[in-house]
Amino acid sequence: MSYLQISNLSKSLGRAEVIRGLDLAMDHGEFLVVFGPSGCGKTTLLRLIAGVIKADGGEVAIAGESMAEVEPEHRGVAMAFQSFALYPHFSAFENIASPLRADGLAEREVKQRVQEVAGMLRITNVLDHMPKELSNGQKQRTSLARSLIRRPRVLLLDDPLRNVDAKLRYEMRIELPEVLRQFETTVLYVTQDFKEAMALGDRVAVMLDGAIRQVDRPANIYRRPADLDVARLFGDPPMNLIPTRPQRHNGGGITVRLGESVLDAPGCPERLLDRECVVGIRPEDVHFLDSREGDCLPVRLEAVMPLNVRTAMLVTAPGALELTSSAWDIREARDEENDTAVRIDLNGAVYFDPDSGQRVQNQ
Repeated sequence: MSYLQISNLSKSLGRAEVIRGLDLAMDHGEFLVVFGPSGCGKTTLLRLIAGVIKADGGEVAIAGESMAEVEPEHRGVAMAFQSFALYPHFSAFENIASPLRADGLAEREVKQRVQEVAGMLRITNVLDHMPKELSNGQKQRTSLARSLIRRPRVLLLDDPLRNVDAKLRYEMRIELPEVLRQFETTVLYVTQDFKEAMALGDRVAVMLDGAIRQVDRPANIYRRPADLDVARLFGDPPMNLIPTRPQRHNGGGITVRLGESVLDAPGCPERLLDRECVVGIRPEDVHFLDSREGDCLPVRLEAVMPLNVRTAMLVTAPGALELTSSAWDIREARDEENDTAVRIDLNGAVYFDPDSGQRVQNQ
């Protein structure tokens, strides 16, 4: 049995159904990231698990025990917010210690545990500071320390790195999983950033419209999204999604038409032959060529956009076809000559049913 089990959970706020028939299961000690756009119900899900709000239907169970009749303070669940939510009149030490003081722990135990968690999060030097004297990074670590001080069974993190700068966000993506492993707690982390989801999660649950669409390891979701909506969300730039109709090649293989070009499609499911479908191609599988020889697609370079260490390029091909390519660098010819050619690697392509939106798998 899973350590955290969420079954058929539902919740409406007013007339809006925010959570609908949601199922999710986590193992003990797992770090699972719930990724989805703003307004899809991520924060509401955390509040239902914490018991801050009551579900309309379904169940949350921890370690095999239903939480239906368990009050929030007795669930062994802690939550940290993107807004930090620190008491402004308490020092960092007192903010961290506040849950222990509420439990009536002896002062010696309080000091020992605050020093322990502050040391792990590298904030011992600011324990006497007031929140207004802390940087955003120090505020976030203080908020996290306060959540961990009770050694919760389940830790809920509501987009905690959203309000920190890029450098600290990068550092925390590296440090956070290691720190949390020392506490042996089960972590449910929500974010709108797919890169953060891929960097942090043992697994990622993609959430849309109040339900979980796909749960898998990050690389599997990226390469094999469950449906068209997940494919559009998980990637920057997003996956190229092109309508096509696979055909049998004279030599026995399968081909797809992209614009006015016909290309071999080695991974295309046989059951899609002569059927309308959508082929998904990741931008990094669209490669610029030095020459137009061989199996290539003539294109015109329309736009170039640097994305950190990678560069995204928009190209158009005959047949009103638009494609996005992603590469580590732009070669010098691109600035001088817009007419060029690309090779599309269809070995990693995925195929979707245009009506249901679901990915079609090989049988």
